[in-house]
Amino acid sequence: MIQFENIVKRFRRHQVLKGINLTIERGHRVALVGSNGAGKTTLIRCLLGEYICEGKVLVDGMNPRQARREVLSKVGFVPQLPPPLHMPVGQLIRFSATLCDTDPARMVSVAGKLGFDAERFHNQPFVKLSGGQKQKMLIAIALGRESELLVMDEPAANLDPEARHIFFELLAEKKDHAAMLISSHRLDEVATLVNRVIEMDQGEVVLDDRVADLVELSSRLYCRIRLLQPEAAFAKAIGEWGFKDADSGLVWEGAIAGPDRLRFLGLLSRYAALLSGMEISEDEDLESDLQRESSISVV
Repeated sequence: MIQFENIVKRFRRHQVLKGINLTIERGHRVALVGSNGAGKTTLIRCLLGEYICEGKVLVDGMNPRQARREVLSKVGFVPQLPPPLHMPVGQLIRFSATLCDTDPARMVSVAGKLGFDAERFHNQPFVKLSGGQKQKMLIAIALGRESELLVMDEPAANLDPEARHIFFELLAEKKDHAAMLISSHRLDEVATLVNRVIEMDQGEVVLDDRVADLVELSSRLYCRIRLLQPEAAFAKAIGEWGFKDADSGLVWEGAIAGPDRLRFLGLLSRYAALLSGMEISEDEDLESDLQRESSISVV
């Protein structure tokens, strides 16, 4: 699917990429991680044909600069920073659909699943949308087409928890027949999404490892958290995940997307001194148990 052969990229005298050799096949979900300046974005831009570089980049045997339209028709790209596009949302959807010969209705449908009503904002300039709305629109454009390669740079950064869950479900639909390259500066943000980790540092690959593919992308975890005492800061933080107060600020109940488990545990670690108990399960019966216990306690 993707081949990087001895890729070198220089900006004047500064060598940003130093002989990168990688092969990524369909079914590989790759976390491309490393600190800022490691070369991740530069490598992605070489892949998309935006930069001239030494060595050879191939996507299904095609050079992304020489066969730009053919390559980009296979690629769904979600950039880290939304472009400052002034065209209306409706025009952006039609334009994007034309480039990859896709029905615009599919992009509108994906946007709707993510919680963004593209029809309502049909005449709104893209640049005027909120950060979360822009991210949902860009994801809808990338996933609303027959992409064989998904390239995503911090793709879920501006999504609310429910939209993240839908996003992961959409990725699950493509996981067997597409290659995914997910760039992030934090491994814990993407670790449960991928089955391969590539770490870059100062323009070189310093780690290329397969990881256990145990987390179902569409899974959901049901949670109950007990506190020693109510805490306003915790209530605000857990409320942003959609959790509900079940007992005067002492018990909180809700659900999270399976791939978000590391992010969620990272949140809870900040309030470890407040925790008195926690239940987490993928079994939907836990949700029923929680609801039943809540009803009994009310009686």
